[in-house]
Amino acid sequence: MNLPLNSLRHLPREARDTIFLLVVTGWIVLPLTPHIPEWSWLLAGGLLIWRSSLAWHGSPLPSRWWLIGLLLVATAATFFTHKTLMGRNAGVTFLVVLLAMKTLEMRGRRDAFVIFFLGFFVLLSNFFFSQSLLVAMAMLIGLLGLLTALVNSHMPVGRPPLWYAAKTAGWMALLGAPIMLVLFLLFPRIAPLWGVPIDAMAGRTGLSSRMEVGSVAKLAQDDSIAMRVRFEGTPPPESQMYFRGPVLSRFDGRVWEPYRGLFMRVPDLKADLQVQGKPIVYQVTLETTHRPWLLPLDAALTKPTAEGLDARMSPELQWEADKPISDMLRYKATSYTNFRHGPMQSTTALQNYVAMPLDSNPRTLAFANALRQDPRYQGKGKWALVEGVLTHLQTGGYTYTLEPGEYGIHSADEFWFDKKVGFCEHIASSFVILMRYLNIPARIVTGYQGGQMNPVDGFWTVRQSDAHAWSEVWIADRGWVRVDPTSAVAPARTGSAVRLTVPAGAIAAVFQGAAPQFALELRMMWEAANNSWNQWVLNYTQSKQFDMLRKLGFESPDWEDLSYLFIGIIVGMSGLAMLWAAWERHQQNPWLRLLNDAAVRLRKAGFEIPANASPRQMAALVNIPEIAQWLLRMETWRYAPAATNAAASSEARATFKRLQKEFRHVFHHVPASPSQAS
Repeated sequence: MNLPLNSLRHLPREARDTIFLLVVTGWIVLPLTPHIPEWSWLLAGGLLIWRSSLAWHGSPLPSRWWLIGLLLVATAATFFTHKTLMGRNAGVTFLVVLLAMKTLEMRGRRDAFVIFFLGFFVLLSNFFFSQSLLVAMAMLIGLLGLLTALVNSHMPVGRPPLWYAAKTAGWMALLGAPIMLVLFLLFPRIAPLWGVPIDAMAGRTGLSSRMEVGSVAKLAQDDSIAMRVRFEGTPPPESQMYFRGPVLSRFDGRVWEPYRGLFMRVPDLKADLQVQGKPIVYQVTLETTHRPWLLPLDAALTKPTAEGLDARMSPELQWEADKPISDMLRYKATSYTNFRHGPMQSTTALQNYVAMPLDSNPRTLAFANALRQDPRYQGKGKWALVEGVLTHLQTGGYTYTLEPGEYGIHSADEFWFDKKVGFCEHIASSFVILMRYLNIPARIVTGYQGGQMNPVDGFWTVRQSDAHAWSEVWIADRGWVRVDPTSAVAPARTGSAVRLTVPAGAIAAVFQGAAPQFALELRMMWEAANNSWNQWVLNYTQSKQFDMLRKLGFESPDWEDLSYLFIGIIVGMSGLAMLWAAWERHQQNPWLRLLNDAAVRLRKAGFEIPANASPRQMAALVNIPEIAQWLLRMETWRYAPAATNAAASSEARATFKRLQKEFRHVFHHVPASPSQAS
């Protein structure tokens, strides 16, 4: 076990520094592996391991032909994978490979500097894909590693320990932190943090504008966070937390889609939203979706508000932004859980919501005909049929499951009569198909239902596993009425207060088996910390900048006030730094400082100079005539009686200035080692 460590300690300095830089490079590339093609990170990792082996064994670097061949392969592979060499994804892929390839021609400090700055670019590119607290912490470690390597490269003589360079890098980062804080708080915010153009079709979202049986079931196994919600005042019951997304009204026998464009034969169906009761005011932090859906609590009468957000509501109560949500978005909204909408009386537009393709689910059609002829529902209206179907779901042996298996083209027939198992999308789809065969206008609404309140920060966490599909039926004099058939099969799906579970995995499984409650609390604490990062750092917007200026006394702050304050603080901090440097220099005797500089220069050249050596002792140890004479003049000027009497005179100051000039000349060509001086 000690052999590799001892071997590492006894490696030549060049090999040690190279391996350290390669480890740092691997660290900053590692978080990118889920976002770049598999071949690229495998190639980059292989090149870093190869370069480490060459440094460990002191082997020569590969020829230029190797590099040219690797470059051609990487270029072709990048173009083949992304169909372009431009754009975010292709650019990051190519940059990672180029960084690894550059290490194969690192022969001097100049090549190392190129790797340092390429490393800084790769480090920043991690934030194109994730700005989470975990990534930020990992990149802070990577930044300190790159700074350590950079500081170490400016120590060309001897074998300084890496911890010394790391200490210097840490102090540099610490001293620069106040300036970075001022830049963060006051630098004008023109776009969201890390708001960069995204590659087309590169996003992934929890919901879709179309639903084929099975798609939402797959989503339910995704435990990632979709959004966080914070209510002002008492939140509504969890059973009423329906966050509305895409409304699916057109069915082709297999796929549900919204009515869009030419498919909407009567486009003038109006929302006619009417609300009652106390409004619910809340704030949503929506994760990146690359979709325009805002997903407010059902139903929002007024537009959700956020800086730069322009949104509109469709006739089906779905709120959409004017552009895809390509960055984390925080908005404020007001909703009502007691509402009704849509026409109160039958219109021709409602015929779109009873339309069914020919020869679709024939057994469900027969079931609908039997229900209409059932004496229990004769003359009792359409709502009685709805309640009858819900009762059938409760008592007919139907089961809610995450693994319903594959469904054929007649999915409703299979659900009602064969399998009798399904996830929310199977249940909602089968219910709406049956409603339409009963001549009751119906449609599917997708979104999220419920969530989990985090007691650490008071936010409700809504996950992709909370994705849900429910239905709306139209009833005369009531308009569109929400009916969630899943709650008839599994009431706990919409009423349970316990949703947060520890995800599967090796470490999670250990915690879950040994101390599940502790694992749950630990996860809540981490998510609360990550949420605070999102709220206070990623969502630090222009409006927050102006709010801060108002607290500082600006009545109506604008860009000009922000710029003046920013420039003033930077100038003030620079002035304080200059005063501190001047005071620090004044605290040390200039003669001692000059002598100390000479000792440092000689030690770097390899001369063994004691810590408190006098000029005469140093002159004897160096034994170089020109340097020895300069050191003796330093001693004479310092200790001679004539110099004591004239210490404050202008002649003394002039003498010291001449010694400073001579210092630059005498020590400019100090020998590299004592052997060279003999």
